[in-house]
Amino acid sequence: MSRGAILAVPACAPGLGGGHLVRCMALVRDLRGLGREAMLFLPDGAGSAAAKGLLSAAHSGAAHFDPAWIACENGLREKSWACVILDRCRTPPEECRRWTALAPAIAIDEGGPCRGGFDFLIDILPGASRIRPNICDPSLLPLPKKFRPKDGGGFAGPQKAPLKALISFGQEDAAGLGLAAALALSAALDGKSGESLEATLLIGALGTAPPEPGSLGRGIRVMEKLPNLSERLREYDLAITHFGLTAFEALYAGVPALLISPTAHHEKVAQKAGFFSLGIGKGSAKKLARLLLKNGSANHAFLRSLKARSAALAARHNVSQAPRQSLAELASSFAPDIAQSCAACAAALLPPPLARFAERSYRRCKRCGAITMNRISPPPIEYAREYFFEFYRQQYGKTYIEDFPHLRAMAKQRLARIRRLLPAGKPSAAGVNSAAANGAGPAAGAAPRLLEIGCAYGPFLAEARDGGFAAQGLEPAEDAANYVAQTLGIPAMHGFFKKGLFGAGEFDAVALWLVIEHFRDGAEALAEIRRILKPGGALAFSTPSLAGISGRSSLSRFLERSPADHWTVWSPAACRKALAAAGFRLKKIRVTGHHPERFPLLGKCARGKKGPLYLLLLAASRLFALGDTFEAYAVKESSRCKSVDFFS
Repeated sequence: MSRGAILAVPACAPGLGGGHLVRCMALVRDLRGLGREAMLFLPDGAGSAAAKGLLSAAHSGAAHFDPAWIACENGLREKSWACVILDRCRTPPEECRRWTALAPAIAIDEGGPCRGGFDFLIDILPGASRIRPNICDPSLLPLPKKFRPKDGGGFAGPQKAPLKALISFGQEDAAGLGLAAALALSAALDGKSGESLEATLLIGALGTAPPEPGSLGRGIRVMEKLPNLSERLREYDLAITHFGLTAFEALYAGVPALLISPTAHHEKVAQKAGFFSLGIGKGSAKKLARLLLKNGSANHAFLRSLKARSAALAARHNVSQAPRQSLAELASSFAPDIAQSCAACAAALLPPPLARFAERSYRRCKRCGAITMNRISPPPIEYAREYFFEFYRQQYGKTYIEDFPHLRAMAKQRLARIRRLLPAGKPSAAGVNSAAANGAGPAAGAAPRLLEIGCAYGPFLAEARDGGFAAQGLEPAEDAANYVAQTLGIPAMHGFFKKGLFGAGEFDAVALWLVIEHFRDGAEALAEIRRILKPGGALAFSTPSLAGISGRSSLSRFLERSPADHWTVWSPAACRKALAAAGFRLKKIRVTGHHPERFPLLGKCARGKKGPLYLLLLAASRLFALGDTFEAYAVKESSRCKSVDFFS
């Protein structure tokens, strides 16, 4: 099955350099090499000429790029896009709305006013924004595939004369820092032929003016291009550049990086990332000679300090070893699943995301308060035998089957609560069992019909059958469904709950234990459950609670630890509002999952379950409803509410 095409949208405006375009060209080319359809967007009209000029100039940075891979305005709506990858530097609000309306939008190194509104953010270069990205990984740069650590691993020791420096400020260098740095070093060399230092000034291809003939000394060489720059960096002892691709490529190559900033923003992000920067503008370039040269020779004390700092930065930014994957390999896995409405109550979800992690983002519904997860790729979980054995043992210390007696004991209590919700006239468990003992057997339809969605290996169904219910199960794990049907002898279907699977008004009760959070669209599931319930039928479910002690002590940590297949995170308050919107009347909330050991500060001291501190925290957890899970019991309203005022 096709995963859909990816559209890459680079920044092409004059003054932004060619790095964004080169990166998007390489991304499209490499995605196609991996078998994923991808296109490069270039604007029509006034921006087209500038973009095509950049395309021609930057072509050497992304060889083998086919012009047929370019998409223009007219063809955008003709294709179904899996996602749009924006490498726009600072995306204007109107553009943000346009691209997010076309497809799920993923922003790379975004620094504009819309940064917080994107569902997914990838910072290849660490920025200064307070808005945390989903992924920050400089190893996603187009680094050489064959990694050979310099001098046996890392940054070289003191360098013998002459010191070889590369001066490179990108394709455009609008601030003229490259020439300023070269002139400063040339003046310090004072006509010498590079006895202590040899520098190579790399002139960008996008309008950078070359130096006047004779303005630089013999120790300064000028080159208009350096093919495969990231691979050639290892030929130098020092890289003089600004915050950007070359600085991180130098760290990867084991070459110290010395920065000069063209703008205050570059200076801010350089300092936050930990680089040594001389400051902002051409005036800062004059400091070069004082740092690099001492008494006419290379300043080895400064160079040793710079190398140590750069080595630490390489480790800190994950470029001290060969990359695990390329940007194209990461993007090839993208199949974004973004909900525009709350998965609990169906209200519209508004930006910004509440929290971001490597493959997912979370948004809180402003109407009901539930949290909905959006994913950049499908959850890496399969509902098979391992889910109830290996995964279950890791969490609870025993397999699901080994936990059967405990699960049946819980089921007995839950069934008693469900039975109290059923309309008057339904036979009690005692009545059904009495009729069966007298040999008459229950009349057709006498036993209340109960469906458990996600029945696993059937402890709840077994207890329901023995308690007088006509029990039936539905389970996506085939091994578990077979166990229920063949070993327990209870009707069970293998599959996922979906619309039209059961008839209208078919059941007296529907139960879901730690299942409702697995629905991508919980509101749709609630609507279908309501349809298959008889008038006044009972709904019972349990789910993790964001209002528990774990969510209250650190919501970010709670969400980060939330399983990859939990699409919604509920609270008792959110549950009440979502159920009302779905046409249910909540009858009872029972807070469960009390864990005194999870209390901040005091919890780590509450080791023994019979100790006074543990018992005190347990009492506090129960008193203030701080359990990490809860059970909800509701009944189907006779007529579904068309609107609910949640703020009255």
